[in-house]
Amino acid sequence: MTVVQQVLWGSAVLGLCLIIHVSCLAVCARVLESISQRVRHRKLAMQIAIMLMLALGILIVALTIEVWIWSTIWILFGIFSDWNESVYFSLVTFTALGYGDLVVGPEARIFATFAAVTGLLSFGLSTAFLVAVTNRLLVADREDHHSRTLRRH
Repeated sequence: MTVVQQVLWGSAVLGLCLIIHVSCLAVCARVLESISQRVRHRKLAMQIAIMLMLALGILIVALTIEVWIWSTIWILFGIFSDWNESVYFSLVTFTALGYGDLVVGPEARIFATFAAVTGLLSFGLSTAFLVAVTNRLLVADREDHHSRTLRRH
């Protein structure tokens, strides 16, 4: 691939993955909103555990889909011919571990960096989402505690 092709294809796959990731975050928010009323009566630690486990499950599905998209692209573009190498390279690049035992040639180096950028953005969004979920649960618990205290007095 030329440099321009690498940038264009990299941007396209990055965009697709982020659309999927943001869509999964939106679905996750809806699921958590509907579940939150069902777990309201439980202790705070259990609420947080249930909500975070649900959120993590949905986020793991999103991240897995994104890694498989990159793995498929590597195969389709003929960069890797073996699924084992393709998935491994996708995971190592996506997580920015970059072991270096598998590398791509100059015709795909710029393109490969887009896989790393996809992972960085996806993990960043996921982390922010999980922090927001936890914070919301803690604020809701504080507000519930405060309203119960006011009713007693």
